[in-house]
Amino acid sequence: MTHALEGGCLCSSVRYSAKAQPVMVGHCYCVDCRKSSGTSHCTHAAVPDASLSMSGELRFYERPADSGNLVSRGFCPACGSAILSRNSGMPGMTFIRVSSLDDPEAVEPQMTVYAARAPSWAVLDRAKPVFDIMPEGGPEAAMPAS
Repeated sequence: MTHALEGGCLCSSVRYSAKAQPVMVGHCYCVDCRKSSGTSHCTHAAVPDASLSMSGELRFYERPADSGNLVSRGFCPACGSAILSRNSGMPGMTFIRVSSLDDPEAVEPQMTVYAARAPSWAVLDRAKPVFDIMPEGGPEAAMPAS
């Protein structure tokens, strides 16, 4: 990747830049992602914390995932835009909401998780790995070796 991933919220109070290429990009159809996104799924780009710089204030909502790990979802307190999440089971990683990117074409989803929880009308890209639940070892374990 030659350019940083840049994005922010709807009202521009929160801005971020990630200088590292995402470790993975994927769609998630778990109930929490569906409800927090207001649609059928979330698309996340996982980047190392050290590559991420942010300006503005985020408010966080925390809730245990199916795994028991605590997931903290960060959103703009002014406009409500979902920006990122962090999972206690994956320290050192931040999951940027692809919907908050200035250019969503900057990344391409590589997999789908929790497909068994997708609504019947959701269109899944079966040309890429699709998992009914979270793969053992998390999404990183499902990534093809490079």
